[in-house]
Amino acid sequence: MTTATKTVGAFEAKTHLSSLLAQVAKGKEIIITKRNQPIARLVPIAPVVDKNVFDQIRALRGRIVLAEGETPSDLINAGRRL
Repeated sequence: MTTATKTVGAFEAKTHLSSLLAQVAKGKEIIITKRNQPIARLVPIAPVVDKNVFDQIRALRGRIVLAEGETPSDLINAGRRL
C-alpha cells in the first residue's frame, strides 16, 4: 500500500520526525539521506492480523464433518495428490 517515496536529509528528518511519521502512517515511504547518500528508509509496518480471524477459523473447524473412518491426515494426503 506504499505510495510515493519522499527523500529527506538527516537534519530535516530529525527536526520534522513527527510529521514524517504521520506521512508514513498514511502509507508514504521516506528515504533518509546523509550527505546525499541513502542511509535509512521509513516504511509503514505490515497490518496486524485481527485475532478475531483465528476465532473464526476455529469455529469453521468445528463445523467440518469427516466421513466415517476418515482422518485429517487423509484429507491432507488427498490434497497433496492433486
